[in-house]
Amino acid sequence: MTTHATGPLSGLTWLKRGINLGRHNARAVFGAAAILMMVATLPSLLQLAVLSVLQPDANGAMAVAAGAQLLSIVLLSPFMGGFLRLIDDTEHARPASASDVFKPFRHGGDAGRLIGFGLLMTLYYVIIGVALITVFGDGLLDWLTKVMTLQAAGNGRIDPAQVPDAPEGLGRLLGLGSILFLFLSGVYAIGFGQVALGRRPVRLAMADGVVGTAKNLLPILLLAVVIVLASIPVGLVLAAVFGIVGLIGGIIHPTLGAALILPLYLALMVVMYVVMFGVMYYLWRDVCAPADTQGNGPPPPSSSNNHQIEL
Repeated sequence: MTTHATGPLSGLTWLKRGINLGRHNARAVFGAAAILMMVATLPSLLQLAVLSVLQPDANGAMAVAAGAQLLSIVLLSPFMGGFLRLIDDTEHARPASASDVFKPFRHGGDAGRLIGFGLLMTLYYVIIGVALITVFGDGLLDWLTKVMTLQAAGNGRIDPAQVPDAPEGLGRLLGLGSILFLFLSGVYAIGFGQVALGRRPVRLAMADGVVGTAKNLLPILLLAVVIVLASIPVGLVLAAVFGIVGLIGGIIHPTLGAALILPLYLALMVVMYVVMFGVMYYLWRDVCAPADTQGNGPPPPSSSNNHQIEL
């Protein structure tokens, strides 16, 4: 399986298709997205519960956050793989239901390889982040420590006048970090698709992600620019809608406003999950899926036990 270079405007096509995703089987796609969203909140809820009970110091809070992140990767990776396979089924008019997101947990469902890819990508994120801070982030950790201390002293509020000056290389660090994050996002989308849909081993999928992203930097960059620009007017419209709904409900009762906003927010999150994974799916399909097998779906899973985490 090889990777392909796409046209510079392909990113817009991926976004358009992601927005239109679900037209073939909306119940399965949006139902699965709702399940995935609920599962994604569990590590954060557990983290908040542990913090409220133990009330650790800054180092302890960072350890709890790291544990929650690790749990999130192990728990979510199989669900994400199941969701991508469900999308592939609906796009090829195969039977699908929202419960298909649980399939990777079954025997032969490749849960181990999905988790392995997520852990390996996280390791690369950490290594690259530490390298960037070491080279370009002189004084950054001290600055962040001071800011966090001020935030803790002010119960979450910081007086702007008390915030120390940011390190000189912060802008360069953020710029370079954004570029690398964009590249790694492409690697993750393509590589994870290769594991979930192409049934590739983790190491080969990672290599496919790097090569495929390098071949398609321009459409991925254009996609990121369009999303950032579009998020401004869309965010303003959504803020206005939420504000109006909250205001109307608050007139009747203060808690009614929040009660009305909550389902709107959850519905918005489900839609965002559908679009995000739709873009991820179409990016993988255009870059990696062989032209002669796009209508036939992924090959059947191996009969071997794939529940072990495999790198």
